[in-house]
Amino acid sequence: MKRFALLSFLLAASLHAQTPAPAAKPAPVPKRAPTIANVAYGTHERQVLDFYKAESAKPTPLLFFIHGGGWVNGDKSGVGELEACLKAGISVVSINYRYSYQAQLAGVMPPVQWPLEDAARALQFVRSKAGEWNIDKQRIGASGGSAGACSSLYLAFHDDMADPKSSDPVARESTRLWCAAVTGAQTSLDPKQLIEWTPNSRYGGHAFGFMDPNDKKTRDTRFAEFLEKRDSVLKWIKMYSPYELVSKDDPPVYLLYSSAPAIGQPQKDPTHTANYGVKLQEHCREIGTECELNYPGTPDVKHKSIAEFLIETLKK
Repeated sequence: MKRFALLSFLLAASLHAQTPAPAAKPAPVPKRAPTIANVAYGTHERQVLDFYKAESAKPTPLLFFIHGGGWVNGDKSGVGELEACLKAGISVVSINYRYSYQAQLAGVMPPVQWPLEDAARALQFVRSKAGEWNIDKQRIGASGGSAGACSSLYLAFHDDMADPKSSDPVARESTRLWCAAVTGAQTSLDPKQLIEWTPNSRYGGHAFGFMDPNDKKTRDTRFAEFLEKRDSVLKWIKMYSPYELVSKDDPPVYLLYSSAPAIGQPQKDPTHTANYGVKLQEHCREIGTECELNYPGTPDVKHKSIAEFLIETLKK
């Protein structure tokens, strides 16, 4: 019996010795620190941005990044395409902005005014720093995901908001973009369009006050009311929905989605469905604006990624 136990022990030890130890996990790559952090472009605590400088003897193009989070969450720290852009000689700015529920609590209507106007103001501020930060103020491309994508498209399609007669030098700067490349974008804020494109749509009402600002969980719970009262906010939809702002002189945009579209059918993730992209691309083609769409299974994709589009467009 003792002999059997000894043999079992030796066999187990031999097998253990032959089993290779699991490979050590690579150490996490530390996040790159901004060249300049928390630069204020306004007086609110959320009106700050980070600047990442690409080393270059001549002015660099710029990626202007707007974080997602439905305009009620999120932070500037997670910058998409940061390393790829810096490696390509493109500097990067990532912004925070005032949330829509904060606007609602302050009595501002529509609440979407704050995040979108902050994006425009931050862009103007960055242009005012072009000489100091070695930026080519013409070649600025916006990017972001979800609400950050919607904000980027708002800037891409909106007429220039510069006020050349302003006593404020920042306000005199342009808000126009060279391009925009976004992921999971909400291309429309019109509930009538959304319910036609995607029957189980639920997003967008909070942009116009259909939300309890003291409870962020109510953000997507009042879509039926939003649709019912659409006419009461239609003037604001026309002002802030990217779809409504498209014109022939707008810069090229690139739309990336993680699933294939199905127009008129319920979607697993209606807030980030490629249905948004299909309909915006159709609209842009009718008007004559360049709009590239990429989703799984897209035929003849010209640019496989946001980084590829941004680098080629900003550097050419």
